Amino acid sequence: MPRQNLGRRAMFGLGAGLLASPALLAPRRARAMEPVDVELVLAVDVSRSVDHEEQELQFRGYASAFRDHRLTDGIARGDIGAIAVSFFTWSDWDMQDLLVPWTRIDGPDSASRFAAALDAAPRQTHLYTSISGAIDYATRLFGQGYEGTRQVVDISGDGVNNSGRLLHLARAEALEKGVVLNGLAVMDRTPLPAASSAAQPPLDEYYHDQVIGGPGSFLMVAEGFATFEGAVRRKIIREIAFNAPGPQVERALA
Repeated sequence: MPRQNLGRRAMFGLGAGLLASPALLAPRRARAMEPVDVELVLAVDVSRSVDHEEQELQFRGYASAFRDHRLTDGIARGDIGAIAVSFFTWSDWDMQDLLVPWTRIDGPDSASRFAAALDAAPRQTHLYTSISGAIDYATRLFGQGYEGTRQVVDISGDGVNNSGRLLHLARAEALEKGVVLNGLAVMDRTPLPAASSAAQPPLDEYYHDQVIGGPGSFLMVAEGFATFEGAVRRKIIREIAFNAPGPQVERALA
């Protein structure tokens, strides 16, 4: 037999063997997602209406919440006993900074490490308030290593959407994906100019009607930044609890 035909037969045999190999025929398995009770994205407003002191109150409020034994006790009562949390700040439509990436929290030690990461995170202030941009960014964070029975976005802010695309479009797309949107509206007591005040609805009504949504969604209202720490602690504890009873709007007065 000519050498050329032998070469063709050898190549054909090798190809057939490769095609018949079960290891090569088997589809490549995707990396397994780690199960958790909740995937929780914390989205914090750092637009120009939030001054340095108020921003610090927000960061300290979240850090304090994760050092609270009531929060870790609530996590332990979940079916899995662990949650995944990420934290980013937002302002303009294109300004989102992921300061603490996805972190598994399953007890006091991991919760303390998350709180320490918040303490060490940089503080920055930008201009506008794009809640729609924050929602779009938050929904893209899900599915990165963790699989929760619920996906929740916790949006805190003290103003209405004034940058980026229409809020109702971002909200509708998030809800269609099964994401729950909760809100923490900070009722800033700094008086607004008369024209702005007349054009804007009360912030708690705005968050209730245009921001929150999804099964079990709720709004926490902080009456000023001084009440933020207590509000955020109660809010996160409620978010990690399954079927937590409570009104759709809750007010933190102290």
